[in-house]
Amino acid sequence: MSNKKKPLTENDLMKLEIAEELGLMDKVNSTGWKSLTARESGRIGGIMTKKKKEKMAKDNANTV
Repeated sequence: MSNKKKPLTENDLMKLEIAEELGLMDKVNSTGWKSLTARESGRIGGIMTKKKKEKMAKDNANTV
């Protein structure tokens, strides 16, 4: 089995950025993503969805 890590996707980078903004990176680094509460995970997911929608709206506005 290889120890090579997969390259980070755009979603991975966004998730890391949001976790940092919310002050959750210390918890994630020490105990992993599974240690987040449902509320913390949901907050990250909600912000990711909001940012994706904003990006799509911006991209669509630029193509018209």
